[in-house]
Amino acid sequence: MRRFLPLLVLAALAAAGFVLLRGIGWESLARHQLVLLEWVQAHPVGSAGLYLLTYILTAALSLPQAALLTVAGGLLFGTVVGGILTVTGATIGASILLVVVRSAFGQILERNRHRIPAPVQDRLTRDGFSYLLALRLVPLFPFWLVNLAAAVAGIRLMVFFPATLLGIAPASFVLSSIGAGVGSILAEGRTPDLSVLFSLRVLLPLAGLAVLSLLPVLLRRRSGSHA
Repeated sequence: MRRFLPLLVLAALAAAGFVLLRGIGWESLARHQLVLLEWVQAHPVGSAGLYLLTYILTAALSLPQAALLTVAGGLLFGTVVGGILTVTGATIGASILLVVVRSAFGQILERNRHRIPAPVQDRLTRDGFSYLLALRLVPLFPFWLVNLAAAVAGIRLMVFFPATLLGIAPASFVLSSIGAGVGSILAEGRTPDLSVLFSLRVLLPLAGLAVLSLLPVLLRRRSGSHA
């Protein structure tokens, strides 16, 4: 039970978060944006720390308000600072989730490791960073799902952390830049259009980066086949 206690705490906090935050949306952000902006200007360091902590919890608990929070970060702190806070908070939160899941189910996963073919295990050990980076770069895969898949696959924290940090940065800064100019849209009662994240002009460069991240894997496999 001691191994499962952190996971149970996260599950309880996630359930509470879903209930308490279900009414939080674009209308809430529009209604309070002036108050929030004034508070950020009055307390720049404290507000940045609070935002960072909020994003860590959002990522660790896999709450659905992540996109809203990312846009809010751009609105309140600007594209660069908001993006940095978002990427940092999301990476730390995801890492906490990875550690908790691995500690809770580590023994079960190890006992069933033999079910994964040895060549697949070798590739994950050798090229886990490239695979995870590619998945992070393309914003088509749910953030929480990739976190759990990495835990099941046995991706080490020292690989998971930098791959997540680098992989989520492009999409996070795109959303943060939307947030930096979203104030007038919210003031008019309209909802920001986040579909730009899935447009070809954004997806194609991200897909290109994902392919580049897999290039060392492809070259290694090609050289191995010719050996």
